Amino acid sequence: MQLNTVIFDIDGLLIDSEPLWNQAAEEVLRDYGVNLTEEQYKSTTGLRTKEFVQWWFSYYQIGEQEHSRAEKRIVQSVLTKIEKQAKIMPGLGYIFDFFYKKEFKIGLATSSPQELIDLVIKMTGIGAYLHATSSAEDLPFGKPHPQVYLNCASKLDSSPTSCICFEDSFNGMIAAKAARMKCVVVPHYSQLKDEQWGAADLKLSSLQNFGELHFNLVNQ
Repeated sequence: MQLNTVIFDIDGLLIDSEPLWNQAAEEVLRDYGVNLTEEQYKSTTGLRTKEFVQWWFSYYQIGEQEHSRAEKRIVQSVLTKIEKQAKIMPGLGYIFDFFYKKEFKIGLATSSPQELIDLVIKMTGIGAYLHATSSAEDLPFGKPHPQVYLNCASKLDSSPTSCICFEDSFNGMIAAKAARMKCVVVPHYSQLKDEQWGAADLKLSSLQNFGELHFNLVNQ
């Protein structure tokens, strides 16, 4: 089936927010005596905050009564940090214009809460391009489960097999492929040479490197 829909992740792809999520999490976890390594953070990139907290609090045997409180503190902290500090990723305007000119339906699908979606739309000015957004915040499962991508495709009235997704995380890539969508990964430069991206249809170092040749390669 020919592609007619594009769906973008947000964190780490459209805005450079992953370090800010790490900072917010580090500040909150420190209050519980937890200090994660860079590799530990990397292993849970792409998970919802709820799942991130549950995973590490369970690992460090911190009581469940603290989960919700810690989750809310992380989210509120990161929203403030993103509004004040987050940088828009190179090529954002270019890639939205690329698909807009092709008359593609355009959506966002993220593990982050709706508050963050609204904030990023305001910060980046991409609202006029968008036809739908989808958050996994209140779903039974977040990425790597495909539901958030399937929900976004449904809102766009698109078949999953007509969708191309852009992701930066391993969990996001797995979610997109499980939804039977094409997936272009744009990993952080420190992970660009990792072997874990084998399931992707295409790997790039930046959104601005995606061109007509790449489009034709995946649109087969």
